Amino acid sequence: MRPLAAAREAAELVKFAHTAFALPFALIAAIAAANGWPPWPVVGWILLAMVGARTAAMAFNRLADHALDAGNPRTAGRALPAGRVGRPFAWALVGGGAALFLVAAWRLNPLCLALAPVALAWVLGYSYSKRFTRLSHLWLGLGLGIAPVGAWLAVRGAFALPPLLLAGAVTAWVGGFDILYSLPDEAFDRAAGMHSLPARLGAGRAIALARLLHAAAALGFAAFAWRIGGWGLWAGTAAAAALLVWQHTLIGPGRLERLDTAFFTANGVLSLVMFAFYLLDIMVRA
Repeated sequence: MRPLAAAREAAELVKFAHTAFALPFALIAAIAAANGWPPWPVVGWILLAMVGARTAAMAFNRLADHALDAGNPRTAGRALPAGRVGRPFAWALVGGGAALFLVAAWRLNPLCLALAPVALAWVLGYSYSKRFTRLSHLWLGLGLGIAPVGAWLAVRGAFALPPLLLAGAVTAWVGGFDILYSLPDEAFDRAAGMHSLPARLGAGRAIALARLLHAAAALGFAAFAWRIGGWGLWAGTAAAAALLVWQHTLIGPGRLERLDTAFFTANGVLSLVMFAFYLLDIMVRA
């Protein structure tokens, strides 16, 4: 495979564009921990840690779900089941991503390095969670919620309440939109014995639970803004709440034709808008 084609397939395999979901929250936490923009070497290692962990987790997820993806019409065209890349290629991404994550954690501080294997085990373990628990959506949420806590630890080297509040909000936000994202697979998951909430509860009750989780996420973002302060976080929280409401106007039981807009547009923009408002606030105050 040519290098450019390999890079394109790797980006598709690990859904590199979805990094926009968690990375802005890691940067928000790092800025809050530093009371301003952190040193560039710290930011660089945080970015590399995020890319490494996410690459390893997504590639491992594709390996774990290889047979499921091949049997699901919605996912059969993905790179691995479609045969555009082989399992050795995916395993190389897992190993390379994990190594990058561990090296970045080592370069940040001893606490980050000590907790890195735990974080890595959690994000890799998500790939099998839907096989035995209905809480797989929250498992994924916490996997992304780790990002702001890790970024805070990278800057300060100690735990505190604010990043935990942000982690809780991110967990609820991701858990909610993962429930929505799994709605088209309701029948397939039920037939395959997967424990997604739509398969277990039906679309109507699953959507209602997603709405509750997104309400909790908005409250969590507000709690973080209250603890840290600044108009940027409050503006970002208001924008996030509006986007959460908007995505729930787009879908409902039997109304999934705008699911991609709800998932990719509303949620991709949410984290970026919150980061942009906070960064502008910090720049104005500097």
